[in-house]
Amino acid sequence: MAGSPSRHETGPGVTGEDIPQSSRTTGFTGWLDARLPVISAFRNEYVSFPMPRSLNALWTVGAMLTVVLVLMLLSGLALAMNYTPTAAGAFASVEAIERRLPAGWLLRSMHMTGASLFLAALYVHLFRGLYYGSYKAPREVLWLVGVALLAMVMVTAFAGYVLPWGQMSYWGADVAGKAIGAVPGVGPFMERLFLGGDQPGDTTLHHLFVLHFTLAFGVLGVVGIHVAALHVAGPGNPTGVPAKVPEQTLPFHPYFTVKDGLGLVVFAILFAGVMFFLPGLITEPENYRPANPLHTPADIEPEWYFLPFYGILQSIPSKFGGLLASVGAILVLFITPWLDTSPIRSARNRPVYRAGMVALVIAFILLGFAGKHHVEGVWLYVGQIATLYYYLHFLVLMPLVSRREKAALAHASALRTGEEA
Repeated sequence: MAGSPSRHETGPGVTGEDIPQSSRTTGFTGWLDARLPVISAFRNEYVSFPMPRSLNALWTVGAMLTVVLVLMLLSGLALAMNYTPTAAGAFASVEAIERRLPAGWLLRSMHMTGASLFLAALYVHLFRGLYYGSYKAPREVLWLVGVALLAMVMVTAFAGYVLPWGQMSYWGADVAGKAIGAVPGVGPFMERLFLGGDQPGDTTLHHLFVLHFTLAFGVLGVVGIHVAALHVAGPGNPTGVPAKVPEQTLPFHPYFTVKDGLGLVVFAILFAGVMFFLPGLITEPENYRPANPLHTPADIEPEWYFLPFYGILQSIPSKFGGLLASVGAILVLFITPWLDTSPIRSARNRPVYRAGMVALVIAFILLGFAGKHHVEGVWLYVGQIATLYYYLHFLVLMPLVSRREKAALAHASALRTGEEA
C-alpha cells in the first residue's frame, strides 16, 4: 500500500507490528531500538522483570556484591598502575601508594575493605542459596556458575593477599606452596611451578600479580553469565513455590530497586565504619613489616575469610589429606543439586533440613575459630568434629532427608488418590 513502510524499510524481518506496544519508544531511541533492541531488552530485564512479592532482605545481597565488585575493579586499576611486582620493590611500592600517591591510602583501604566485605557478602549469598534451595531445577546452571564464581574470587583474593609482600604475605605464599607440594608424585613439580623456584620470590609475585589482575576481569565476565542464567531460570523466593500468577509478582522497578538501594545504603554505612573506624578487623599488623625469609612469624594465619578452610586443612593429620579436605569443601558444592533431590525447595518447609542448615553454619564458624587458634588443644577436636559434620551435611544428611521427603510426599499423594477414588 502506498505510504506504508515495507518490511525492507524497517529492516529485515522487522516491522512496526513486530515491536511490542509496551516496548516502543520514539525519536532516536525508537529508531535505535528497532535496529538494536538494547533499550527494550533492558526495560524487559531490569524494569518490568517480574519478581516474587515474598523476597526478603537477603535478596539485596546481589546488588551489594555488584557495587563492591565495580569498586574493587576501579580501585584495583589505580593500585596496579603504581605497583611494582618484584620482591625488592613490592613492599616499597605499596608504602609509596599509601604515603605519596594522592588519596592512595584511601584507594588501598577501599580495596582491602572491599575484599573482606565482598567475601562476607558472598558467603551470605551462598548460605541463602543453600537454605532456600536455589540450586534445584531448573536453576542448576545458575548454581554451578555461582560456585565457580566463589572459587575464582577465593583464588583472586589469595593472590591479592600475597602482593603487598609483607611478612604474612610471604609466609602465606610459602604455606600454600608447601600444601601444593604435598600432592603425591607431581607435588614437588607443582610447588616449583607455583613458586617459580625453591622459595617465594620475584617469579611468585609475577605469577600472582598477573593471576590477580586477569582473574578480576574474569570474575566480572562470570558475574554477567550468572545474571543471565538468573534471568533465564527466574528468581527464587523464600517460600520455595514459584510465583505463577501476576498477583504474586511485582516489577523489578521501582519496588526492588528501592529495596536494593536501601540495602546498599546500610551496606555503605557498614563499609565506611569498618574502613575508617575498625581497620584492625581486616588487617594483620605483621603484614606491615617487609617480607623476611629468615624470620618466621610466631603465628602464620590467612585472612579471616580463609580461616574455615585453613581449619579443615589443619584438622587432618596428613598434609595431603588436609589439602584434599579443604579443596573438597568447595568441590562438594558443585554436586549439591544432585545430592538434594527433594521436591521441596525452601528450608522453611523442611524442619530436619532447617536444623541441619543451622548446624552447618555453626560448624563453618567453629572451623574459622579453629583455624584462628591453629587447631591446637581442644580446638583440634572442635576442628575435626566440625569438618566431619560439614561433609556429613552434604554427603549423608541431604540424600537421606531427600529420600524421606520424597517418600512422605508419595505416601500423601497416594492417600489423596485413594480418597478421591
